[in-house]
Amino acid sequence: MTMFPAWVVRREGKASSAALEQVNLDMLDDLDTTVRVWFSGINYKDALALHGRPGVVRRNPLIAGIDLVGEVVTSTHPTWKQGDVVTLNGAGLSEDLNGGLAAMARVNGDDLVAVPDAFTPSQAAAIGTAGFTASLSLLALERQGITPDSGPVLVTGAGGGVGSVAVALLSRSGYEVVAATGRVDSLGERLIALGASEVIDRDTVDAAGKPLGAQRWGSVVDSVGGAILANALATLKPGGVATTCGLTAGAQLPTTVLPFILRGITLTGIDSVHTAPAVRREAWDRLARDLDPQLLDSVSRTVQLAEAQDAAAELLEGRGTGRIVVEI
Repeated sequence: MTMFPAWVVRREGKASSAALEQVNLDMLDDLDTTVRVWFSGINYKDALALHGRPGVVRRNPLIAGIDLVGEVVTSTHPTWKQGDVVTLNGAGLSEDLNGGLAAMARVNGDDLVAVPDAFTPSQAAAIGTAGFTASLSLLALERQGITPDSGPVLVTGAGGGVGSVAVALLSRSGYEVVAATGRVDSLGERLIALGASEVIDRDTVDAAGKPLGAQRWGSVVDSVGGAILANALATLKPGGVATTCGLTAGAQLPTTVLPFILRGITLTGIDSVHTAPAVRREAWDRLARDLDPQLLDSVSRTVQLAEAQDAAAELLEGRGTGRIVVEI
């Protein structure tokens, strides 16, 4: 295969746009492992890139897609051989490196992870960066001493990709999970099925509150930022920990130092891009251990490569739920 389809983001002046093109292997980066891509996915970053929004793509032109699952074609990396089934999340894809919304990719072998036996390739794609980030969030909580005995975990943005996988993963790991979403009526039953003990309207944690509120949460897994995160911090129990990985509710954090210095709480950022290889494997090992593969089917749907841009529009319009898998 010398020519193959790929979603390519091009910038002209200050404007960017994406189109499905036929490109040559020569466009790929000079890296050690070539992968025939079977599946990719649509994350919020992908939605931004596919619709020409700033802040993601840093090269011109660049193939979009921060996730991929596929088969190794060739590799000079000592870990990988032809036929290995692998996945990759983040690691600069669709930012500084050509990404996975294409039939072929060339990547750094250090960043690849073998798809666990617990998952099919399409299920691994359904997990994608969202599930990978949810797993990193859980690992971060536990490294800082959070256990199921620490109290309920608030998951914000629970209807989205990170949130829905976090609910399922935390519940299976023994935590009491309270899911916050703006779509309680339409998503409440699904979130309960994923393992949430309670589903609350996000308005209850989004409204402007006091710098210190009633102590409610042992920990927080946040994927939205903004006032929701600020209010969650203000209602953490002493010694509580919050992780954050998104900004769909805003990049500003309208909070004070009070919960930090009076309750000794911790706020930990989750970076799914610059993740060490050992931590990548640990996150996927945890997913394989504690995420029920059958639950993935209830929170994911599959579109074809040509439909990726339309599917991405749903995320930008706030209509997206769960995970979108792209079949190449």
